[in-house]
Amino acid sequence: MNPRRKKRLTLIVALVVGLGATVGLMLYALNQNMDLFYTPTELVQGKPDGTKPYVGQRLRIGGMVVDGSVSRDPNSLKVSFQVADIGPAVTVVYDGILPDLFREGQGIVAQGVLVDATTIEAHEVLAKHDEEYMPPEIAEAMKKTHEPLQYSKEQMQGSVQ
Repeated sequence: MNPRRKKRLTLIVALVVGLGATVGLMLYALNQNMDLFYTPTELVQGKPDGTKPYVGQRLRIGGMVVDGSVSRDPNSLKVSFQVADIGPAVTVVYDGILPDLFREGQGIVAQGVLVDATTIEAHEVLAKHDEEYMPPEIAEAMKKTHEPLQYSKEQMQGSVQ
């Protein structure tokens, strides 16, 4: 093998190894930041493919807040409540201020860490709303600045051609 070919081969091998190491490190970093979404039933019984989260895993859970399950600590911001879908309920413990739209019977998504098989310690709680929702501030501003359109009789009947 001549020196020129050996130099090229060494360069190509170094590029392939460097590229492989870069891709591997990127996948490792992205895997640590990935939060998998579960419903309460999937959390307790496992997903259809048989996978269940392990204790200490970061995850997101979504469902409806069970009526009568919200309990607040009078001395702190700690709140615990249950979330359910069509199956078993899961307890969510959160220390912080809940969103304005949070209430019993409302859909939520909580992001946190699995403490045991049916308990999640959340660091973020998001309340869902339907597409009809409009924040009160915007609704008030629209009442002040937007007047409903007034149509004449001709406009109401449409154009006759």
